[in-house]
Amino acid sequence: MTDGAKPPGRKREHGQEQEREQERKQGSGPARDSAPDVRRGLARDVERELSRVVRGRVDLGVTARALTTMDASNYRRVPLGVVAPRDADDVAAVLAVCRTYGVPVVPRGGGTSIAGQATGNGIVLDFTRFMRSLVSVDALARTAVVQPGVVLDTLRDAAAPYGLTFGPDPSTHSRCTLGGMIGNNACGAHSVRWGTTADNIRDLTVVGAQGNVHHLSQGWQNSTSPVGLREFVIRHLSALRTGYPQDLPRRISGYAMDALLPERGADLARAFCGSEGTLGVVTQATVRLVEVPPARVLAVLGYPDESAAAEAAPGLLPYRPLTVEGMAADLVRGQGDVGLPRGGAWLFVETGGATEAETMARAQELARAGDALEATVVSDPAGMCALWRIREDAAGTATRMPDGTEAWPGWEDCAVPTAQLGVYLREFRKLLSSYGLRGTPYGHFGDGCIHVRIDFDLLTPAGVERFRAFSEDLADLVVAHGGSLSGEHGDGQARAELLPKMYGDELVGLFGEFKDLWDPDGILNPGILARPARLDENLRFEVLPKRPVDVEFGYPYDGGDFAAAVRRCVGVAKCRTDKGSSNSDVMCPSFRVTGEEEHSTRGRARLLHEMLAGEVVTDGWRSEEVRDALDLCLSCKGCRSDCPVGVDMATYKAEFLHHHYEGRRRPASHYALGRLPEWLRAAAPLARPLNAAARVRPLAALAKRLAGIAPERALVPLAPRTLVRELQKRRVPSASTVVLWPDTFTNHLSPEVGHAALRVLSEAGVEAEVPAGRVCCGLTYVSTGQLDRAKVVLGHTLDAMEPYLGEAGGRPVVVLEPSCAATLRTDLPELLPADPRAALLSSAVRTFAEALEECAPEWTPPRLDRPVAGQTHCHQHAVLGDAADRRLREKAGLTGELSGGCCGLAGNFGFERGHWEVSVACAEDQLLPAVRSAPPGTEVLADGYSCRTQLAQLAGRRARHLAEVLAEGLEGEG
Repeated sequence: MTDGAKPPGRKREHGQEQEREQERKQGSGPARDSAPDVRRGLARDVERELSRVVRGRVDLGVTARALTTMDASNYRRVPLGVVAPRDADDVAAVLAVCRTYGVPVVPRGGGTSIAGQATGNGIVLDFTRFMRSLVSVDALARTAVVQPGVVLDTLRDAAAPYGLTFGPDPSTHSRCTLGGMIGNNACGAHSVRWGTTADNIRDLTVVGAQGNVHHLSQGWQNSTSPVGLREFVIRHLSALRTGYPQDLPRRISGYAMDALLPERGADLARAFCGSEGTLGVVTQATVRLVEVPPARVLAVLGYPDESAAAEAAPGLLPYRPLTVEGMAADLVRGQGDVGLPRGGAWLFVETGGATEAETMARAQELARAGDALEATVVSDPAGMCALWRIREDAAGTATRMPDGTEAWPGWEDCAVPTAQLGVYLREFRKLLSSYGLRGTPYGHFGDGCIHVRIDFDLLTPAGVERFRAFSEDLADLVVAHGGSLSGEHGDGQARAELLPKMYGDELVGLFGEFKDLWDPDGILNPGILARPARLDENLRFEVLPKRPVDVEFGYPYDGGDFAAAVRRCVGVAKCRTDKGSSNSDVMCPSFRVTGEEEHSTRGRARLLHEMLAGEVVTDGWRSEEVRDALDLCLSCKGCRSDCPVGVDMATYKAEFLHHHYEGRRRPASHYALGRLPEWLRAAAPLARPLNAAARVRPLAALAKRLAGIAPERALVPLAPRTLVRELQKRRVPSASTVVLWPDTFTNHLSPEVGHAALRVLSEAGVEAEVPAGRVCCGLTYVSTGQLDRAKVVLGHTLDAMEPYLGEAGGRPVVVLEPSCAATLRTDLPELLPADPRAALLSSAVRTFAEALEECAPEWTPPRLDRPVAGQTHCHQHAVLGDAADRRLREKAGLTGELSGGCCGLAGNFGFERGHWEVSVACAEDQLLPAVRSAPPGTEVLADGYSCRTQLAQLAGRRARHLAEVLAEGLEGEG
């Protein structure tokens, strides 16, 4: 037994306030402050018993625990371990063991909860591993049967061929699970038409805390409920009828006990929804599906500010829109021209109908009725998708103020009656100002539900005290407007303590009695909803170092603080998807092919957080758990652009590897591939005999074993003559326009790309000069974490490049290899922030297409008129952008889209021993299928040397750099 744990079978006696206060302070048992040896002993006993009775995965190891300390909230609780059950019998077995040992159980889906309810100190049930089956879809009955781990988009994709969907659609639809949606009573943008999750549940199968199975539906006769529940309702009819606010569509706070009233049909499934894992564990659900309108049109209405938009929202509801979403201008950052009408805030009002003409007419009528400054009506899917993506990314975008200040949830989704929303927002702004706080409201204006993240200081005692005081005052303001503390995401630890302000002591007291009927031993998610923990306990920031740790990168967007960089990950888990939200998305290739949380961007960020905390991951930079999780990070930098908050795991990985191997022997691949520029320079004079030796299998096998290269890989041939050596015979232009960067890959492995680029640039009237000194971007050193060496190499590079940077503005530096261009543009100034030349060179970097567009805007490329396939380099997508490339391809008549994702080779990654299977699987995600399905005559494009190599080795296809294709076109013209 541990401190705070109860003997098996002991029931709480109502009125034992001292015991309850102690439990509330602890948040859950086993107590967080238990002696480590006692907790370790408990863990051994529990693990032994769980492994004996559970068929699924039982993991009480460091990595599993570290990955689940947090959800997407401000809170952190360290679990005893994680179990991925295979079926309902496994769930019952886990509950039996945990009941015996007094260990809490927390059901968890995608881990995107924003109030802390998906964290706990006991056993976390992970339903995303095995219990994720879509059992059936009945199109005629418009229902589906799902297990709790089914991702919402999986259900929607299965229902789509029947013209059906699941109505609730939170912005995390690509990774949130149905079990989590039921637990939180999730809603989403379309709730004004299709309601909350509770409105769309027909029946539930639930395993109770004591192992008994409950079938919950509408009506006592159709359900099996806990003993005494019906009598509880009869005994408290008056309180249940008068204690709840009425006519509030987004009342998510507390237990929905009023759904059990006779006049409401005694809907046990509805009453269970929103119980946040505190009453039972859902193992199967029958959900209702709704018909998708054949045509949809989006009307975007502009208003002076969010209060004006909020006041207009109620007048649009009689038109029965599908959505009435609101957001203000301060959330539209770095989005470019997205077609928003004039205004400082907007309503996104979607309408549906049988035909596009009918729907367009309805949208235009609605737009006229909206009394907006200006309105835009969008019907094409691409335009609608671009606008909706801004809204969906808001949960991440809002985590930073425009000046980079961190902002946090906590008051993420309170709701008021729609008619009160405009007044409420003005008073909310005043309250923020009075506390010196800032936030960016957005959300479901048609339902009166507001999302906002606020720049609370949760790192200092004074800041936490202000957070608590503000929370209490805001709760009073919400209640004064007849609102709900939670309008979508549940109360969790963030708001449950304040429920007496909303419901009064009597009804909140009944919450405890209600929970005890379902969970008499109190093991299901204790500290949440009933007898809650304090809202300022268990904050995830309190365990982080109080001073910045010594690091090599500058982290300019995080104040130079590595902990602040790691804190960027707020847990919205856009990286935890098996497909991109668009075909161009890259993040996160390793998660897509493994499905393991530790190989997602979020999982790695969680491990780094715990490394800094030192409680679960105890050996700091030497941690093998962090090293192993980062091992499958391809350093694709996709998260830098695709993550709504700009987590840059490639940089964090390089930082970690630097410290992890500091003063120690590195893997062989770090010496071979990490120092590739040095080896290639030494090998250049011997290119022909070395290529011949590489064709001898025993010699190649020996070389690969010594270099730490995957045995499945073929060694790439060296160029017989390097680009730089060939250019030594070329006349140096007297007045060059640009500097052509002789990157290692182009110089030593594919000089034909350099020659082609020079040919095209010359034809366009752009004279190029190659640097006189030896230059290197340092990419291979950075990707293997050899940062001291990288700094030395980059210092020499800046010395060599200084003559080209000293002119007014300097000359553009054309870099043909996207990974090298990205390194120079981002890693260089972040590694050498004190050297002003680093910023100059970074700003001078241009891609091949950018250089042509900038230096020869009137030039017309040869007309090629053929389709293309291939891949936009992941670093180009993440750092450089491909708009100029798209325009150049269009001018040349190269039609079609390049795939997104990552090729899987990713520089040294795909060559390293142990990475072959993941590398191939990444290529099979998007690149290889796109190339295989391309029609005959398609030009295969890949500007990255890794991408071209991967295609050659896995598909037997020759891909070319865009410069090569254009150069060939010029020869044809000649």
